Amino acid sequence: MSKNVGIADQAIRVMLGVILLAIGFLHVVSGVWAIGAYVIGAVALVTGVLRFCPAWSVVGINTCRVAHK
Repeated sequence: MSKNVGIADQAIRVMLGVILLAIGFLHVVSGVWAIGAYVIGAVALVTGVLRFCPAWSVVGINTCRVAHK
């Protein structure tokens, strides 16, 4: 799996993931909004940590400066 998420993009994804998961766990939102926060937060966090986004791979977007394999 090659990396297609750059450093700045990675930082934004990890921060967004942590914030959305915290919003859900701290009950700032409830119901469908909490489920959405959990799902989007988890996806953002995982793609940020792994530095690979399957959706961007399909579209052909790559924010890494150096191509990793």
